[in-house]
Amino acid sequence: GVSIEVRGQRLDEALPRVEEFLDHAARAGRARVLLIHGKGTGAMRRAVRDLLDRHPLVTRYETAERAEGGEGVTVAYLDVV
Repeated sequence: GVSIEVRGQRLDEALPRVEEFLDHAARAGRARVLLIHGKGTGAMRRAVRDLLDRHPLVTRYETAERAEGGEGVTVAYLDVV
């Protein structure tokens, strides 16, 4: 699958990258992408999911299965354009 890793980055660096990644992925016809934010304090996961809540191309998201990274990864589903 297509993924972006923002683990260990500052939020102000990571969030614009995630937004750009989602736009490119949707334009490329990717209906399912992985956002690798790591576990840590959960701050990055919360920030990424807040962004997903507001993003017009994201139809839904869920925590990845253990095989794909579990709690450290969010799977987002995109409305491909």
